Amino acid sequence: MFYRDDQEIYRVRPLQAFEWLEHGFGTRSSPDIQSRGGLATLHQIHSNIVVDAGGRSGNLGDGDALMESTPGRLVAVKTADCLPIVIVDPAHRAVAAVHAGWRGTVQKIAHEAVAAMQEKFSSRPEQLQVAVGPGIGRCCYEVGPEVAAQFRQYDSVPNDRDQPVHLDLSAINRRQLEHAGVPPEQIYLAGLCTMCNAEFHSFRRERTHAGRMLSWVGIR
Repeated sequence: MFYRDDQEIYRVRPLQAFEWLEHGFGTRSSPDIQSRGGLATLHQIHSNIVVDAGGRSGNLGDGDALMESTPGRLVAVKTADCLPIVIVDPAHRAVAAVHAGWRGTVQKIAHEAVAAMQEKFSSRPEQLQVAVGPGIGRCCYEVGPEVAAQFRQYDSVPNDRDQPVHLDLSAINRRQLEHAGVPPEQIYLAGLCTMCNAEFHSFRRERTHAGRMLSWVGIR
């Protein structure tokens, strides 16, 4: 489903079918699109706050999901191990970009973004297309007991506190999106670990030297 183009940007084939849609998941080698006009971002605080861009650009304040329906505008999130999630409503030509780290996932930020699109754009979850981009994989994401305890409701997290716990944020967000009403076959997972793959920035691998990757979506 995901493929890398000649600009070192990951795209999602099912989303490419919408000629009115622009989207991309950046790598460390991708061109910088922040300088172009019409781009909205947030001061990301690992929350469940969803902001309606409403045709605005620039930094729109605190939050972790941006939604938009204005042609010529893009909404974007920055990541370096957290998950970038793109939500597309083909019926109403509305979109959202979501930043989901473990704190945002605990607060069900992707689920909240779906609910906000329902309220703002009359989106129907069963019509949404969702792409979960590159982020730290279960292979590399070992967490302590205080974090693991907040994910015990998910089958992928063992109850034995003496064993190392590896979180699968992509799978957990997929479960939350399905619970919000998005059909499983319309949720696309990149399956690309940012810590394993040097083409991505990774905070866990590079710590304070890590850069950030931009993932974006909008209406042409």
